[in-house]
Amino acid sequence: MKQFIDLQLIRDSFSFVISGLPYTLGISFASFLLGLILGFFLALMRLSGKKWLTLPSTIYISLMRGVPMIVVLFVLYFGLPYYGIQLPALLCALIGFSLVSSAYISEIFRSAISAVDKGQWEAATALGLPKAKTIRYVILPQAMRIAIPPLGNVIIDMVKSSSLVAMITVPDIFQNAKIVGGSKWDYMSMYILVALIYWVLTILLEQGQALLERRLRLG
Repeated sequence: MKQFIDLQLIRDSFSFVISGLPYTLGISFASFLLGLILGFFLALMRLSGKKWLTLPSTIYISLMRGVPMIVVLFVLYFGLPYYGIQLPALLCALIGFSLVSSAYISEIFRSAISAVDKGQWEAATALGLPKAKTIRYVILPQAMRIAIPPLGNVIIDMVKSSSLVAMITVPDIFQNAKIVGGSKWDYMSMYILVALIYWVLTILLEQGQALLERRLRLG
């Protein structure tokens, strides 16, 4: 009878599977940083009160939040070649995750900025601060304290969702686990291994998020 988990296979293949970790973390964190930048400007567009800015940003956010990530990746990697645009799988992953994450991040920024007491805006205006400096020096520091917990959830979700890049041949940890599972006819052992790796990564990110929240509270 075949054993449920092959521990020897897990030990022998661990180094190969974990070799995909730079792709998993690289895609997740690089896309998160790009999403932060784009999401911040999308949030400002939503809050501008100008229809020519709020309308396109609202449509973009709705679209990116409404389309599954796997569809975005397939459009970039398999769809664009029909129009003569061939992008590397890694670039498709970075673009796809950045675009989708920016939509969620923008809503986090928007709600965090809106949560800052209106008296802060009024006080800054009374002191003669221009709007750009008011946002940078008065509103953003307070909004970031509010935004850190949901932003932490976004990066954790991105690390887990990065497993989807295996569908477009990026050699992340999940893709490497699939390769071993297929060659050894033991997907169960490999999927359990990769699940444990993602779990450990999530725990580390949660600890980092908690540490950052404590520092912000003390600061």
